[in-house]
Amino acid sequence: MDTIESMRIFVAVAGQKSFTAGAKQLGISTNLASKHVRQLESRLGAQLFHRTTRRVALSDTGLAYFDRCVLLLDQFDELEGLVQERQSELAGPIRITAPTGFGSGELVKAIRPFQMAHPKVSIMLDLSDRHVDILDGGFDLAIRFGPLQNSTLIARKLLTMRLAVFASPDYIRTHGEPLHPSALSTHNCLIQTSSADPEHWQFSIDGKAEKFRVSGSFTANSPYAVANMAAGGLGIGRCPLYTVEPFVKRGELVLLFEDNMASEFVLYAVYPSARHLTARIRKLIDHLVIEFG
Repeated sequence: MDTIESMRIFVAVAGQKSFTAGAKQLGISTNLASKHVRQLESRLGAQLFHRTTRRVALSDTGLAYFDRCVLLLDQFDELEGLVQERQSELAGPIRITAPTGFGSGELVKAIRPFQMAHPKVSIMLDLSDRHVDILDGGFDLAIRFGPLQNSTLIARKLLTMRLAVFASPDYIRTHGEPLHPSALSTHNCLIQTSSADPEHWQFSIDGKAEKFRVSGSFTANSPYAVANMAAGGLGIGRCPLYTVEPFVKRGELVLLFEDNMASEFVLYAVYPSARHLTARIRKLIDHLVIEFG
């Protein structure tokens, strides 16, 4: 079996702490992943994993081998990238993690022309509304809203997105429309927990940024979940504008405090600082900057 491919599978399994999850990340069967790792261990004459019925964990030897595998694979990808740049043809996998709502809509639309132009590049998109560890998950790139939480990562700005506060017409008819952000304390607010400081909403009042504490009976880590619940009349929500625009166009939600919105979400392409960007990843980031710009 190809040693480089076996190393990639080993790194994926180690990052996911699971043969099943590691195989799924690479789009192969669990049996094939196990076979690659067994042959790698046989070739090395060392046990790389401690296996249980539920999960796998790196042995001391496996941990040392993992660190060096990551460096070698990065160098191999860099070499491939240099060759591809000279041939003006991009090829190979790009593993991306992104938020569910944005990733399944706007991001896919932006990636589509890139993949049509470079058919030998394979995109593996993993959608989650939780922040996934890029290195442990084996990802090349993350698309994320908000400030960096890890100083070992590098972020490139893609776009700035407005936040919106909204409610359904039925909710406003029943409970009244809050005329000032301070009145939100008397309303059932729907909290998006994946946002920064979710229980304090920021507004521009007389040119100054002010935060108001909110609370309510529903929290979710997905902006679409908050928008859907608000459309059902449960309360007042706050999410990125792209999430609620379709609801507003259909008349299911109305925007509140449009003249007072101060908070914005910044969208970034994020990647590890220690990892060399291959030609295909660098070209994809450049493409996304243009698409969203």
